[in-house]
Amino acid sequence: MTIEEIIAFVEALDGALAIRPGPEDGSPEISWGDTFFFYSPEGVMPKATQPFATIVTKNQPGDERSRLDRPDTFRVNMAAGKESFINWTGHAPREPAIDDDPSVTDAVIAHPVYGSVAWLAVVNPGQRTDAAVRELLRNAHHLARSRYERRAGSTS
Repeated sequence: MTIEEIIAFVEALDGALAIRPGPEDGSPEISWGDTFFFYSPEGVMPKATQPFATIVTKNQPGDERSRLDRPDTFRVNMAAGKESFINWTGHAPREPAIDDDPSVTDAVIAHPVYGSVAWLAVVNPGQRTDAAVRELLRNAHHLARSRYERRAGSTS
């Protein structure tokens, strides 16, 4: 899967919004080239809401072991939810992970930084993980939509 294929897949989900920071929008330089996915049926950047998935294209502070500085390397990250996280990793999010190699490609792993809050990740998703990434993105979108609807219901 390419970055563009992932973005197109997510943007086709009802109410999904892709934010792609760049120098023209005043966002921090570290986010340029990355993509952040939100559930926003209004089509505007939601306030005080975390993305349900991201694509990162470079090492982040504290996450150099992922080696995203390799040519043509990126990672898709998904807020999987506890049940899905356990299904994929075999352990609860807050339990210590078996020493996953965060630089391995085309494999579903606990996110090297946010695994403790049930995020999963795939570096350079390919043939082995294509279906899994799509399933995980749909699930992350569903969870974000459910949170949005609960919040909207509690304010009406």
